[in-house]
Amino acid sequence: MADQFDVIEAGERGRRRWTGLVVVLALLLIPVVGLLVSRDPEPGSEAAPASRTPGPISSLTTLDNAPNVLSVPARKKGDDEVIQVVFPHGARAEVRYPAELRLAELGSRPYRAGWIDGVFREFVAPYGGEIEVTRGGRALRNYAANVTLWPRQAGSGQYGQVLLFAFGPWRLAMYDRGQGLTFEQRTAVAEGLKGRVTKDGYLVLTARSGVRLAEPGEHLQGESVGPQLWFGGGAGEMVALVPTPDCGKQARMPGAIDRPGRRGEMVCRGDVLVAVTGPPSFRTKAISGIRVTMK
Repeated sequence: MADQFDVIEAGERGRRRWTGLVVVLALLLIPVVGLLVSRDPEPGSEAAPASRTPGPISSLTTLDNAPNVLSVPARKKGDDEVIQVVFPHGARAEVRYPAELRLAELGSRPYRAGWIDGVFREFVAPYGGEIEVTRGGRALRNYAANVTLWPRQAGSGQYGQVLLFAFGPWRLAMYDRGQGLTFEQRTAVAEGLKGRVTKDGYLVLTARSGVRLAEPGEHLQGESVGPQLWFGGGAGEMVALVPTPDCGKQARMPGAIDRPGRRGEMVCRGDVLVAVTGPPSFRTKAISGIRVTMK
């Protein structure tokens, strides 16, 4: 660094000094211009149609930027609303709740977890979509036409690199841990995790080739890891519906609800666990008012 400044300051203090300053300014502007050029197209741009299913993921310019949240029409029933849902293992249910909870408006996201050659990993739908993973950058590697590897995120603690899956409009992230999966294990999960989108927009996941997904009622280290639907999220109100056979005995708080600094409550409604977090009034109405009827 000292040599660079010595060059700028050496010789005449006229034209040569200004030349050095221009060179420095140009070097500083190059990254800024690069960022501007690589920005995602404005909404409505014809460069990346929002409805198409992308091919190999490489940057934000090839991805649908819609958040990972599904909102379905609700039917009014007195002071309640009723919505039809599909859990990520394919089971259907009817959810009735006090209209003031706004579950349809909050929207839902799927959650599944499982084991790759015996190694436990979770598959979550980032609340804000793929930008939470990509940060406007480029993928490190493509493992399949719909699966890419992204760098470790700053401030992610014990988590390492991220596998990002694209299933139609949905984006699922598998945040690796510690040393991470091997290349062969990542290839196995990229090829073995399959997703289909129902006609009403829900994502259903299946697995093969060394990948086993957790079934309803399974738990690990005191947390429910079976298939779930999450309503809301971020730092706000959130409801998790967790199919749980023999719920009275097998119920465990989902990790998405049971977090430091967040008060969570849960109740069994038949064979479905209802877990909630948010302001006290929201928790009270959700615990007392949500009903789930499996079909």
